[in-house]
Amino acid sequence: MIQQSSSFLPAAGFAGALLLGGSLSFAAGIELPVPSVTIYPGDVIGRNLLEDRSFQLRDGEAMAVFKERGSLEGKVARRTLIAGKPIPLNAVREADVIAQGKPVAIIFQAGGLTITGQGIPLQAGKVGDLLSVRNVDSGTVIKGIVQADGSVRVSGP
Repeated sequence: MIQQSSSFLPAAGFAGALLLGGSLSFAAGIELPVPSVTIYPGDVIGRNLLEDRSFQLRDGEAMAVFKERGSLEGKVARRTLIAGKPIPLNAVREADVIAQGKPVAIIFQAGGLTITGQGIPLQAGKVGDLLSVRNVDSGTVIKGIVQADGSVRVSGP
């Protein structure tokens, strides 16, 4: 059981997350998404791996957990998620858009000039990450920002 309190606050930066805390003078029930089976680190969380379960909230303990299935779908487990237990906010991460060693498009734009090339990422990354990519043509290692379309945008000096 989750022992909880009266304040139900959205956790900053996590849509569909719930920060349970404060003081509660009565027990309250809430539906939370939980794994329907054990999910291991590195596994992508899909709708078929989640179910809703009702929990009674009581005084005494605070916990930051996800409150909606939709905010978990497509994320990756950082640690083992036990079937039937609420999922803490720090137990998942965004999925990588770029895999280490798999070719990606490198894009440089300045004014009206656009230069594209192929590169091999030296590490995996998610949208917004700065990562090193080896240019296939020159062998030079450059740094760029991962884009939502799976490309890497580099900027000039």
